[in-house]
Amino acid sequence: MPKMIESAIERIADADALDRLCHLAAGRVHKVTARTAVKNALSGTWLGHPVHPIATTLPIGAWAMACALDATAGRSGAPAARRLVGLGVLAALPAAATGASDWSDTIGATQRVGLVHAWGNLTATALQAASWLVRRRGCRRSGIALSAAALGSAACAAYLGGHLSLVRGIGVNHTAFQEPVTDWTDVAALSDLTEGKPTRVTPGGVPVVLVRYQGTVYALSATCTHEGGPLDKGEIVGDGCIKCPWHGSEFRLTDGQPVRGPASVTEPSWEVKLTDDRVAVRSTPS
Repeated sequence: MPKMIESAIERIADADALDRLCHLAAGRVHKVTARTAVKNALSGTWLGHPVHPIATTLPIGAWAMACALDATAGRSGAPAARRLVGLGVLAALPAAATGASDWSDTIGATQRVGLVHAWGNLTATALQAASWLVRRRGCRRSGIALSAAALGSAACAAYLGGHLSLVRGIGVNHTAFQEPVTDWTDVAALSDLTEGKPTRVTPGGVPVVLVRYQGTVYALSATCTHEGGPLDKGEIVGDGCIKCPWHGSEFRLTDGQPVRGPASVTEPSWEVKLTDDRVAVRSTPS
C-alpha cells in the first residue's frame, strides 16, 4: 500500500499537464495577496507560525464530529450534526485562503501536488455544503452519505498535505537544523563590505549574509526561513530590511523579524564584532 500511494503521488508530481492551470491559479492568488497586509495575514507573519495548519483543524474537526454524531446519536443528534457540517463549511473558507497563499509560492512538482491537494479539499467542501442543504430539507440519509464521501476526500487531501510538509519540506523552517557557531569567527574585511550590498560568508560552514547599512554591519543567516532562498542574492529595501529574491519575504536587519510574508519565522541573527578592519561573527545566544 505505501508503494502504491508513493507511486500515485509521483505520477501527480510528474504531470506537467497541470502546469498551465497551476500558473494561472497562482498568478491570480499573487494578485490578491500583493498587499503586504494581506500576505502577512494569510502567511502567519504576524503570528510567527504558518496559519494554514491551524486553520485546517477547524473544518476537519467539525466534519469528523458531525460523522460521529451521525453514527452514534441517531435522529436526536441530527440538528447538531447539521450545524457542525455548516460550521465546517464556513471554517473551510479561511483554511482555503491561507492554503492558497502558501501554495502560490511553490513551483514545479510541489505545486502540482499542492493543486491536487486543493482539489481534494474543494471537493470535500462542496460535498459538505450539499450535505448541509439536503439535511436541512430533511434528507438525513443522503446528508450522511455526502458527508462520508466528503470526509474521504478530505482524508486523501490531508495525506497529500502531510506529504508536502513532511516529505517536501513546505512550511518548515529551513534554518532549523543549522548548528550554532559559539566562537567569534573572522569572516571578512570591513573595507570589503559595500554599503547596502549583501555579502555571503560561511562561519563554521553556515551561510551568513553581511550587510553594511547606514554605518553599521548586520549579520543574518543567509538561508531564508521560508523556502531556503539565498538572502545574499537579495536586496535592501524599506527601512533596513533585506528581501529574499525567491518569494519576496522581507526581514529586519536588526533582529531578523519578518515584516512581509510569505515567511512567518524569524531569520536567525548573528552578533557582529569589529576589530580594526576585520569583521567577526557568532550566533546570537538563544
